[in-house]
Amino acid sequence: MSVSPGLKLKNHFVDKHRVELIQRVSNIEPILDDYDRIRALQTSQEKMRELYSGPLKAGSASKDVFYQILQTHERLLLNDLC
Repeated sequence: MSVSPGLKLKNHFVDKHRVELIQRVSNIEPILDDYDRIRALQTSQEKMRELYSGPLKAGSASKDVFYQILQTHERLLLNDLC
């Protein structure tokens, strides 16, 4: 079974590029559909930090979903980071 480069269990893309994603993800609203408390924060950076300190700590499954969402909404950023 083939695994996408972003979905590897060790050194997950989401972990490896944490700082860049916090700084550079700009289209965060579609990612936050179910997170009203995070959505209320002022900046994209604050919202991304909150995602990393909460939902993205849940494990590789949540990171895989986050990566797939980034593929949809932040494709240029992902291409730049790869």
